[in-house]
Amino acid sequence: MPETVRSTLRLGVCGPVGTGKSSLIATLCRELAATHQLGVITNDIYTDEDARFLRSAGVLPAERIVGVETGACPHTAIRDDVTANLTAVEDLEERFSPLDLVLVESGGDNLTATFSPALVDVQIFVLDVAGGGDVARKGGPGIERADLLVVNKTDLAPHVGVDVVQMVADATRARDGRPVVALSRHDAASVEALVSWVKAQLAELRRGRLVPTDPGPMPAHDHPHPVDHPVSAHAHSHP
Repeated sequence: MPETVRSTLRLGVCGPVGTGKSSLIATLCRELAATHQLGVITNDIYTDEDARFLRSAGVLPAERIVGVETGACPHTAIRDDVTANLTAVEDLEERFSPLDLVLVESGGDNLTATFSPALVDVQIFVLDVAGGGDVARKGGPGIERADLLVVNKTDLAPHVGVDVVQMVADATRARDGRPVVALSRHDAASVEALVSWVKAQLAELRRGRLVPTDPGPMPAHDHPHPVDHPVSAHAHSHP
């Protein structure tokens, strides 16, 4: 008997603290909620602050947004032991079936954070221009190997002295041509590029052509750049 193709896309969103992961998820919810059935899982160490932010923003009915308290380093719950997150995802899919998309947000983590392919089908890694224009070219598993890299908050670039075109070019080189989206929630064209990418992943899943891949961890000898990442690369969202 042929295996049934799962119809719900599980999309992971990770990146350092303050890069705009929750805002990106809110944007996707606002753009897709009228046409797609959605659910959201957020991760915080000891709180459900990100879940409360999304509920207060009114992007989805509150019961479709679930906060997971990891109680440990954020990447542990999205990569090493995904049990709590996987249970939350499966519960949402059961309660609100059929769902089109479940978004799983990592807690604020570092440039090495990636999701287990046992948890998500595809993953977005988020940087923002305020973190510095050189972060993308320094690389790391999340930057180099996520399915999509988002350079976020591009509207702030003139205020922080970052050349967005150069940052995107550096990121594209670091990613060997894998897709990069320069995003501002105030720029309709960039939002549409993000939404179109997500819709394309959902279509590929339903055609049975989307195979989750594991971006990391990256062996030391395989890393083309020094590992002297900025302090924010190792920040966690501790209270």
